[in-house]
Amino acid sequence: MLTNAFNTSFSIGVVASNVLEGLLSFDEKQQLQPSLATSWKVAEDGKTITFKLRKGVKWHDGKPFTSADVQFSAMEVWKKTHPRSRNTFAAIESVDTPDEHTVVFHLSHPSLVVFSSLNAIEGQVLPKHLYAGTDILTNPYNLKPVGTGPFVFKEWKKGQYIVLDRNPNYWDTGKPYLDKLVFRFIPDAGSRAAALETGEADYAPFDPVPLSDIQRIRSNPNLAVSLDGYAWQSAYVFLEFNLRTPILQNPDVRRAIAHAIDRKALVDVVWYGLGKPATGPVPSSLKTFYTTKDVPQYAFDPKRAEQLLDAAGYPRKENGVRFTLNQEYQNFHEAFKNNAEFIRQSLKRVGIDVNIRNRDIPGHLKAVYTDHNFDINTGRWVPTMDPQVGGFRHYWSKSIAPGIAWTNASGYANPQMDKIIEAIQVEAGSDKRMEGFHQFQRLAQQDLPVIPLFEQANFTVYSKRLHGLNKAPDGALSSLKTLWLEP
Repeated sequence: MLTNAFNTSFSIGVVASNVLEGLLSFDEKQQLQPSLATSWKVAEDGKTITFKLRKGVKWHDGKPFTSADVQFSAMEVWKKTHPRSRNTFAAIESVDTPDEHTVVFHLSHPSLVVFSSLNAIEGQVLPKHLYAGTDILTNPYNLKPVGTGPFVFKEWKKGQYIVLDRNPNYWDTGKPYLDKLVFRFIPDAGSRAAALETGEADYAPFDPVPLSDIQRIRSNPNLAVSLDGYAWQSAYVFLEFNLRTPILQNPDVRRAIAHAIDRKALVDVVWYGLGKPATGPVPSSLKTFYTTKDVPQYAFDPKRAEQLLDAAGYPRKENGVRFTLNQEYQNFHEAFKNNAEFIRQSLKRVGIDVNIRNRDIPGHLKAVYTDHNFDINTGRWVPTMDPQVGGFRHYWSKSIAPGIAWTNASGYANPQMDKIIEAIQVEAGSDKRMEGFHQFQRLAQQDLPVIPLFEQANFTVYSKRLHGLNKAPDGALSSLKTLWLEP
């Protein structure tokens, strides 16, 4: 499929955002900018948002884009089929269309998080005339999308390539600069590196080459590496505790494990320097919400780790082992396996034996989210531009949902944390909401059901002949309408 309406995979988004668009976009300073909407206004009580839509925009089949398309997308797609936006847009009770170029969202309560998800990746507007009255999940236009974007779907040869042609009637006059985009499918990371180095490929986002190749790629005179375009995701790598395990119910044991891991060395050794140690569950790239004031930190200190474990009643036995834990990890690629091994070795030094369970992703998801058959779980988390979208899932007791992936698998439940999270969700004032996020970070690091290990730095590799790379926070998942190639 080539829409993110019900699959948020970045591989889909990289293509789909060139065809389909959202109401808003972001600039390089993470500020909202017009897209299909030219302006917006929030009522004083925070419960009504009015958008004025861009006039003269047409779908790729020539039909006019109107407020009816936004109404349909909001009520039938964003609220019903999108994996994340079902929560993001939960407060939308109804959508009015006073005229063809005005849309009014009526909310059950103030919900500033709505604005984080109106871009081309999270809030794609679909054409009502092609989707209404159909099964949205099986609609044939999911495979041959019709959008308002800078490029028009041309061809998809499964397993080989997708071709998009320039939209000659695009509303952003003069763009796109390229006549055609060809997305090639190259499953093997080594082969992708070779394609970039030989000039067969000009652009590849989302860590396209093996991390071990990054230095060689950077030294190639014909290639460049960019870390821009990923702040909207603001991913971090974490260690999650299963609080159903009696040993891990003791917060001092969790704090000892945090002290036992040299997170700077983890980034340098396993991730080739692509990241920096995290200070909490809100990454530093999200400047509006981020703080370190009074947020507990756990510096690398093996001696302190051993003291905490001794005091918790888990001394070393004759074999030097205090206790044994089972570790699950998201097996996305080799670095995650090496990440799990680094943690195993780190904990062994303070007397904790760790068994690593190597599973494929389906097996991992079942073990962690259905069976809760783990002690510690390591992987990657994506809070997005507003941590309410993806950051609360580890910490909110209402996110404990057995069988549902990417939720609260630890079983952590603290009424005080729930109160903080639920106040943030309905807060209409940005300053009070920001302070709520600061409280969230402090309590998360105090209770420590999860250790945010480090902020991951995703990267794009591209030819130096290519110019106009989008540096907005969602640039890696935005259209390529500003790109142009030197002759």
